[in-house]
Amino acid sequence: MTPQFEQYIGIDYAGAQTPTSSLRGLRVYAADRTTTPQEVVPPPSPRKYWTRRGIAEWLVERVSDGPPTLVGMDHGFSFPVRYFDKYGLLDWPSFLDDFQRHWPTDEDIYVDFVRVGCCGNAAARSGNTRWRRLTEIRARAKSVFHFDVPGSVAKSTHAGLPWLRFIRMSVGERVHFWPFDGWDIPRNRSVVAEVYPALWNKTFPSERRTAHQQNAFAIAKWLQWADGDGGLEKYFHPNLESVDRKAAEIEGWILGVL
Repeated sequence: MTPQFEQYIGIDYAGAQTPTSSLRGLRVYAADRTTTPQEVVPPPSPRKYWTRRGIAEWLVERVSDGPPTLVGMDHGFSFPVRYFDKYGLLDWPSFLDDFQRHWPTDEDIYVDFVRVGCCGNAAARSGNTRWRRLTEIRARAKSVFHFDVPGSVAKSTHAGLPWLRFIRMSVGERVHFWPFDGWDIPRNRSVVAEVYPALWNKTFPSERRTAHQQNAFAIAKWLQWADGDGGLEKYFHPNLESVDRKAAEIEGWILGVL
């Protein structure tokens, strides 16, 4: 079976500091159909590491004009249905707009500034650590609202969501945000999907990579392997009952979780 994509990008995300802070934990690896994923370094600048803004702008360039690319990003793409119900949100695009208004973490601020009420309006849009998405339950992952614990994805999620909105607004229909734009992937379309590198980072030898490098490498490597093996189709269509599938179209789903 011919692979659906020509390039694969794995991103290990980080929610520390501001969107323009150079962070050791932000790592990017990329590969084509046949090459081993290699680390992508940021454009030359005084900053040694990637910034969240830099990654978002780089992705816009890559997926706007490049070949069909599958991008895996390590942070939550949405919130549990209970959050949508509580705040009267109908779909994912309206959620992104509403979230950015209350958590403007694409501005020059820390996530914690919003959490403590220095800016934004977190008090009007906060969740409960007991709320978990279906995909988090199935993957045994922590809640997107569970801050300040080992392995927490909450801060990176709250930092990254406005940048998903930025990418989506910048590239329009040239990129398919899975599964929010549908479970089926149009041919010759790039895809951005949520991933959970803990599923794969021990599958591939680390070869002296740091933990953050290994996460990004494992994402890109698994995406490449799954597409080359012809197995991506089953991962794009996880085994879900109809009611759970409808929930996942709002909550999102972790690619690789069946």
